[in-house]
Amino acid sequence: MITDVHTRVWDNADQLGRAEETLRRRPNKPWQRPDASPDAHHEAMHPVRSALILGFDSVYLGASISHEQIASYVCKDPGKYLGVAGIDPMRGDAVKSLERAKELGLVGVTVSPAAQACHPCDTRAMELYEACQAMRVPVMFESATLLARDAKLEFAQPYLLDEVARSFPELKIVISALGDPWVHQCLTLIDKHPTVYTDLSDLATRPWQLYNALILAHQQSATGRILFGSNYPFCEPEKAILSIYSI
Repeated sequence: MITDVHTRVWDNADQLGRAEETLRRRPNKPWQRPDASPDAHHEAMHPVRSALILGFDSVYLGASISHEQIASYVCKDPGKYLGVAGIDPMRGDAVKSLERAKELGLVGVTVSPAAQACHPCDTRAMELYEACQAMRVPVMFESATLLARDAKLEFAQPYLLDEVARSFPELKIVISALGDPWVHQCLTLIDKHPTVYTDLSDLATRPWQLYNALILAHQQSATGRILFGSNYPFCEPEKAILSIYSI
């Protein structure tokens, strides 16, 4: 039974705001764009038992894939899909947004510090994590996914989450893509904090980097907290699974 913890759906690429330029940097032919429609997503998820569908919110980049949209996608097959709310702490109503997400049946939160121009330990963000810990809601931190040119990479470094993990020792944290390009930082956090996990999203299409990352994880006995993530629509689960097994 395979669970894909990192997939996205949107109605229109305009919902990504300035992060839409990420689509043009992906290794597709000039006339191709990833198909992130609900129907295409449903078809692509055939190889997996269940999948998380992530929202996305960034005032800074003018992006929004709302809680309501994610909840409506989950309803397509509630036995298979779980919704994760995209919350931007910089909006100033993060805890209320979390409460709304819970009302809609969403089971997690994803934040994108680089895309939101938000230091992971900003006071507003820490208030969100405190509420997530109290409600037993896991938080996914995205590192290098959906990065516009204006995104602030200094906020994506995994070591910044050490303070979060120390302050909220019961909060489950998932760092996307093994923290790439800061894989060593991510593995150090996993080694230090039993509540920190990571996924393989965005690495399956780069076999050499994935191979080296997995070797490092094995040497640090961290493979038990690495989750499968395809990073759909940029990579389909079937392709990601084959890539990982081949490595």
